[in-house]
Amino acid sequence: MDNNLYGRSRAASADYAYERSDIDEGLRQHMLRVYNYMVVGLVVTGLVAYLTSTSHDLMMTLFATPLKWVVMLAPLAFVMVLSFGIRKLSAQTAQALFWAYCAAMGLSLATIFVVFTGASITRVFFITSGTFAAMSLYGYTTKKDLSGFGSFLMMGLFGILIAGFVNMFVGSSAIQFAVSVLGVLIFTGLTAYDTQNIKEMYAESYGQEDAGKLAIMGALQLYLDFINIFVMLLQLFGDNRE
Repeated sequence: MDNNLYGRSRAASADYAYERSDIDEGLRQHMLRVYNYMVVGLVVTGLVAYLTSTSHDLMMTLFATPLKWVVMLAPLAFVMVLSFGIRKLSAQTAQALFWAYCAAMGLSLATIFVVFTGASITRVFFITSGTFAAMSLYGYTTKKDLSGFGSFLMMGLFGILIAGFVNMFVGSSAIQFAVSVLGVLIFTGLTAYDTQNIKEMYAESYGQEDAGKLAIMGALQLYLDFINIFVMLLQLFGDNRE
């Protein structure tokens, strides 16, 4: 064998191994950033929800007046802006909008501290945390392509959104129960799918300057999965206050 060719082959292999190691380390740092954003976002939401629920006057202002529609729709508005405008936003603006979204979600969730007992909220939160962690770990480590599975879950998501909207007018407890059960299953599966998707998006964008915005969007996806699992489990297993 040509010594020069052999030397070049070894050098190329070494370069590839170094590049692969660099990407893997970058991915770990990226995922850590995503999870940190998500966790801080959940803390912001929880604090805003709890503090809002302790003020009777504020609760009456937000939920017993037309402002309730602003409280209900504001989180959706933030999600739309982030999802469709992320390419035009700076990383700093995207981060600020993410924190604002988490705070707005906290306002909309303040009623759970009035409706459900603190013990059941805590219990469901830890159940949600364990479920989310297991499915996100699976999505991060599996070699199986979950893209087809994700498409099926998205169809199911649209289905429960339509059913939930219809139930706003029908008020059926059976439909609400079915939506909650299916919602838990769908968002649990989406946790794994979104985690894998975040990895792939980072690999495709490696070295680009929009890594900060990718981390925000990844955190938003996982935050939505966590919140929806939590709320739907709370509807199923939460204990109402007397």
